Amino acid sequence: MSDLFDIAAAPGPSAELIFGDWYPAMRAGELKAGKTKTALLLGNPLLLGRRNDGRIFAMRDLCPHRGIPLSAGWFDGETVTCKYHGWEFEPCSGQCKLIPSLTGADTLDATKIFAASFACEERDGYAWVYLPQPGASRTGVELPPVPEVPKFSQRFKTAHLTADLPCNVDHGIIGLMDPAHGPFVHQSWWWRSSGSIHAKEKQFEPLLDVENNGRNAGFRMAAHAPSSNSLPYKLLGAHGPVTTTIDFVMPNRRYETIRCGDKWFATLTTVTPVTPSTCRIDVCGAWNVLGWFPLFTPILKFFGNIFVGQDQQTMVEQAAGLRYGPALMLIDDADKPAKWYFALKQARLRGTSEHPMDGPVTLHWRS
Repeated sequence: MSDLFDIAAAPGPSAELIFGDWYPAMRAGELKAGKTKTALLLGNPLLLGRRNDGRIFAMRDLCPHRGIPLSAGWFDGETVTCKYHGWEFEPCSGQCKLIPSLTGADTLDATKIFAASFACEERDGYAWVYLPQPGASRTGVELPPVPEVPKFSQRFKTAHLTADLPCNVDHGIIGLMDPAHGPFVHQSWWWRSSGSIHAKEKQFEPLLDVENNGRNAGFRMAAHAPSSNSLPYKLLGAHGPVTTTIDFVMPNRRYETIRCGDKWFATLTTVTPVTPSTCRIDVCGAWNVLGWFPLFTPILKFFGNIFVGQDQQTMVEQAAGLRYGPALMLIDDADKPAKWYFALKQARLRGTSEHPMDGPVTLHWRS
């Protein structure tokens, strides 16, 4: 008999956030030289921009003097200037370069003042921002690698999808990894229908990340033949036998790799907390299949937007129910990955390397 599991960690509108990792703040293409954009990430207001030399940056969108948003001021491609008192900052380091009100009688060294700035890197078309633990120093800290989509050839195409979700990151993530909602949420002639449900059996194995004390631990759905009731996978099968591997890696990343001989399709999907009670889903796909067909990318994005939009609409409807604080549950086996996620999250927050899986596990469900 399947046991029922109370989601005590996330019964309400907000969730505990994981700092000390990389998150996609926005599409890097939105950042033009000499221009800035604002974003909200884990409840932090950000000012992002691109210097004249092409380097991107991320600052906390608050002046350390009086707290006015730096976005209210100016950026000339080299220096961010506060609107209130004209303080000038180098945006990548946050170092103050000038305080106009100082006179020769003042002893204050403006260059010892810093506005909060964050490591920011451009990868796979995103501006990735590393948000450290509150109060942690950036100096002398070796940061983990920036996440990126797996790639298996020199030539490939890419596409991006995004959707805002009115739920906390926990609900977004367990919705992302939920294997049983497909025939209902994603009913369509080109994907699958409720009548296509059949029994499935998948092998899972732990991803321990021992070298980093389990900070980016997770689990893998081992390489397998994809669902026979999914039309896109049938199309890929024209190149030969198809195998799919799906990894979930803390704190919020789902990697899927589909291989057909030398043809491949890979995605990195992230669920990023915007605030403690809202999040955003970003999908970056890369592939080398059907590169000769000029309409493949827009067609893929068209259907992908429908697919992500169906998840978004479901989360909007779920949010209406969550406002009433209902008791929630997880069941075996379809909800076992969600249980693993909550256990891994608690281990990450505690700073331990405990893993809920002690070896490979076979799960069964119908979808």
